[in-house]
Amino acid sequence: MTNLDSEPEETLCRSVAGEGAVAEFHEPRVVPLGGLRGMRVERVLPQRALPTVGAWCFLDQFGPERVEMSVLPHPHTGLQTVTWPLAGEIRHRDSVGSDVLVRPGQLNLMTAGRGIAHSEFSVLPEQDEEIPLLHAVQLWVALPDEALGAEPAFEQHTELPEYVADGVTATVLMGSLGDAVSPATTYTPLLGADLAVEPGARAVLPLRPDFEHAVLVLEGEIEVDGLPVVPGPLLYLGTGRAELEITASDHAQALLLGGEPFPGELVMWWNFVGRGHDEIAAARADWENGERFGLVDGHGDERIPAPALPGVRLTPRRRR
Repeated sequence: MTNLDSEPEETLCRSVAGEGAVAEFHEPRVVPLGGLRGMRVERVLPQRALPTVGAWCFLDQFGPERVEMSVLPHPHTGLQTVTWPLAGEIRHRDSVGSDVLVRPGQLNLMTAGRGIAHSEFSVLPEQDEEIPLLHAVQLWVALPDEALGAEPAFEQHTELPEYVADGVTATVLMGSLGDAVSPATTYTPLLGADLAVEPGARAVLPLRPDFEHAVLVLEGEIEVDGLPVVPGPLLYLGTGRAELEITASDHAQALLLGGEPFPGELVMWWNFVGRGHDEIAAARADWENGERFGLVDGHGDERIPAPALPGVRLTPRRRR
């Protein structure tokens, strides 16, 4: 997924370690992608008050909606993209030669490192058939300093471990939950899990107290440590929790995120994650000049141009 804002704001992601357990709701921002007839996504991260949860620095949910995804080649640096489809199929192509279908139940992980380009298009039915339902989440994971120059890569995982507890089945996408460890490549201590919650569930999930955590409900309604949570806002839980109680009266689905508070500062602008203005400006110039990022087969010269940098240097923004 790309950030198609014509005037993207810079975001400084600065961790606040040791703040302890909290329970804060953060409302999503509705963002149109591709014009008035394009997709609309709910962007939960980054926010001014909460730019990161661990190394998770971006979270979009799109759908459920009968809409065509059409995202031309665009660049990324300094991050991993994590695509988790819930309904529909997406064709992913990138500049390291990947050309795969992204289907529900499959984790699709792209590591940008020093730079990669990719495109994303819906898989459409035969003529006169209804456009299929599309529903997915895409997240970005910020890379630590030592991985910023890593070679770009793509991996797809069709078999993922599960942690099962009293009516909750947690599919572990990234990192680990209890004894369930994802095979996906990570560069910082991390947790990402899809929670399938059965009617009448009352489960206690083990957490790492040194992680900060957050929960996003995708469908239905659950209670998190007795607090009702519905689709839409992100529930930020802070640090210091050793366990989390999940209950529900009916079927629900949620995303559980966690990780060590990210060390240092991140400046995010458009599709780049860096450490300062000069790094972001260099990535933008390389994309516009056709350098560094490679080519995505099948699109010719078509691509998404980079928006103009603001007239001032990208400056830090503190977490409130």
